[in-house]
Amino acid sequence: MKTNLISDILSAHDTEQANRILRSCVHCGFCNATCPTYQIRGDELDGPRGRIYLIKQMLEGETPSRKTQLHLDRCLTCRNCESTCPSGVEYSHLLNIGRSVINEKVSRSLFQRLLHFSLRKLFLSKHLFSLLLGSGQLVRPLMPTSIKRSIPAKQKKLPFEKKSHRKKILLIAGCVQSDLQPNIDIAAKLVFDKLNIECVEPASAGCCGSLSHHLNAEEEAIHIIKTNIDHWWPSIKSRTVEAICMTASGCGVAIKEYEQLLADDKDYADKARTISALYKDPAEIVAQLLNNDKQTTTKLLSRQQDNKPVNKNIAFHPPCTLQHGMQLKNVIEPILEACGYTVQNFTDKHLCCGSAGTYSITQRKLSQQLLSNKLNNIEKAEPDVIVTANIGCQLHLQSGTETPVKHWLELLL
Repeated sequence: MKTNLISDILSAHDTEQANRILRSCVHCGFCNATCPTYQIRGDELDGPRGRIYLIKQMLEGETPSRKTQLHLDRCLTCRNCESTCPSGVEYSHLLNIGRSVINEKVSRSLFQRLLHFSLRKLFLSKHLFSLLLGSGQLVRPLMPTSIKRSIPAKQKKLPFEKKSHRKKILLIAGCVQSDLQPNIDIAAKLVFDKLNIECVEPASAGCCGSLSHHLNAEEEAIHIIKTNIDHWWPSIKSRTVEAICMTASGCGVAIKEYEQLLADDKDYADKARTISALYKDPAEIVAQLLNNDKQTTTKLLSRQQDNKPVNKNIAFHPPCTLQHGMQLKNVIEPILEACGYTVQNFTDKHLCCGSAGTYSITQRKLSQQLLSNKLNNIEKAEPDVIVTANIGCQLHLQSGTETPVKHWLELLL
């Protein structure tokens, strides 16, 4: 693709990156075949190829409009197109650049500004979020089923006694998961303890930065990311930990992006590069141990047959951030099978469930269509449990079904 970008729109680094990405696109349209929003809307501008053209026109000086902004907003950033693209176009990187520019050039409606501000303040304020969630859980039994499924029941925390191990990882709690589903991280600690790995937690925990980044608050996102790096760096500098880990794949892929987002920052670029390289999804760590010492690890992870049913039928929904963002495909399924579960396949496993961070709120109609399609396909397999690897997907899926939805680590206990 030929380009003629205006140099004063972007920094020198972003201009170089945008040029490189745009010129790697050969207009083939393979991306549209696996784009969830294109499949639903059938509009070229709601597919990756069309959005690439919109970004190219904007970077070449054409004035964007709110319609341009809407087409970019409708993108789930699921990165399915990146898995499909034969030319290796880094679409999500280009989209980040395009969204940053358009949000400077095009004002949002008052409703959108208020919605984005409210979402950021709600999810980034632990005390406010805990208060509202607790209130919702109190009245949950009185709610209609459709609303009740959207409010997770209060969990009784699993018992866990921390033990010291030579091998250590930095386990980041994130912003809201500890309130919504605290047993996910406890399950991670229990599983890693079985594998002789100690989970070290930073002194301060909060959002990974993706919430602000996706809601177009770039300065806030960068501030959060730098604060995280400052909190995590002592453990990394002292080589106390061998890896950084989160149980939410959506947060994990955001940490993988630190290197990209801080590439121009002379004070943080090297640190961000190190942190992105150190990040590992829990599945990577468990799978590596399983492969290195299959007999021992299978014994460690096997469930007691007298306590839990063997060969329980499950459907594993791989989050987009896991299978497309981090390119970790068919990693968790073998672990679950090694633990005695029967993993049922289903149609269109590669497509997004519609959660995508705050997308289920900001683009509710499209999100609900994607959720309905996903659950229709999953429920044809008649699973006893639906399993996933991201808190956002877990809650979104649970809002549309009576079938229990769990994090895969909880099945290893």
